[in-house]
Amino acid sequence: MPIVSAAVTPSPSPRSELFTQLAVACIGAGVVTSVAVAQGQNPLTALGITLFSAVAAVMVGQIL
Repeated sequence: MPIVSAAVTPSPSPRSELFTQLAVACIGAGVVTSVAVAQGQNPLTALGITLFSAVAAVMVGQIL
């Protein structure tokens, strides 16, 4: 019987995966931040909250 080898799909690089997670987290946090800015919150404060929550989400995701 001939030996058949399956094609191996390379996994994405850790850096690419981290960037994707951060982008998704920023989009999610940005939606909530947009609502807060629309209600009168300072845009710089909202941006800081967005970045903090996105980084925190990625860190928790990496730990779990």
